[in-house]
Amino acid sequence: MGRINRLAVRLVVRRLVGLALSLLVLGCAAGWGSTDAALAAVAPSQQPLDTLQIHLGNQAGGLVFEPKTLTFEAGKRYKLVLNNPSPVKHYFTAKDFTDVIWTQKLEAGQVEVKGAIHELELKPGAAADWVFIPQKPGTYELHCSIPGHAEAGMVGQLTILAGV
Repeated sequence: MGRINRLAVRLVVRRLVGLALSLLVLGCAAGWGSTDAALAAVAPSQQPLDTLQIHLGNQAGGLVFEPKTLTFEAGKRYKLVLNNPSPVKHYFTAKDFTDVIWTQKLEAGQVEVKGAIHELELKPGAAADWVFIPQKPGTYELHCSIPGHAEAGMVGQLTILAGV
């Protein structure tokens, strides 16, 4: 590389470094150093985790979700602890909801599942931990897709609020 090219490269590098430092100073002055910005800079899989629990059915054999409504905030990381205390199997079916969340993982027993999930079957006594980040605000239907269960009242609602 010729002397002129090396000088040109040095000049460009100095200007880029100066620009980066200026942006850093402006960002700090504008409040980019706030907690919200710091959380946004953290990888999604490392964000703090809010834990919620939902029972599919109850010990008396009731065809219910307890609670039947859950509310999440878009952009926050959650662990949904699901369990089935009832004597029969149940499904957690919420396809529209699962289409608008990013699933980090779902753990059940000795298995960890990653990627798109549309429905979970929990056998009697089963439990699962579902870690995800809701992406799109809205209200979504939850139901058990076993014939007769939704009609008997095993329905719920999942709401995703806009992030702050």
